[in-house]
Amino acid sequence: MADDKKKKKSKKEEGEAGGGSAKGSKKAEKKESNVFSKFTQRQIAEFKEAFQLMDHDKDGIIGKSDLRSTFEALGKSVTDSELDELVNDSPAPINFGGLLTLFASRMSGGSDEDDVVIAAFKTFDEEGTIAADKLSHALKTFGMKFSDKDVEAAFSQMSIDSGKIDTQKLIGMLTASGGSED
Repeated sequence: MADDKKKKKSKKEEGEAGGGSAKGSKKAEKKESNVFSKFTQRQIAEFKEAFQLMDHDKDGIIGKSDLRSTFEALGKSVTDSELDELVNDSPAPINFGGLLTLFASRMSGGSDEDDVVIAAFKTFDEEGTIAADKLSHALKTFGMKFSDKDVEAAFSQMSIDSGKIDTQKLIGMLTASGGSED
């Protein structure tokens, strides 16, 4: 029992060392990690994986060339001004913490899961349809990484015509809003 009192006393003394600065450092830690508390561990792992896939030059920062490479990998062409707008959307260089902060601010701005789903599928949209092969590749490559069997099962629930999936029908099938928001 005397040992327990010594342990408690030494912990208390450690906290008081430096004029109570331990309290201040706890606040700083809490503030820094606050963005992580907005997501589940699974979401953070998926965001980390996506960040690593987007960081083509592996410098820990997503820049204009990284974004261009990511869009090209998805079969989308973007202009320099569109890339500049995306990069300038962040007040600082986009490292992993900055990316999470951007996601958190978007989510707190009224965006919900349906909005995220709608936006994700609209990035694949070409004139009202999504190429089934590109969607299949994305499902197998990003996030949860579907297996061939998983993709086949998902595609069996979709109406695919000449290798194309109707974007609005797909969004309607996956969201409560039916994809009516633009």
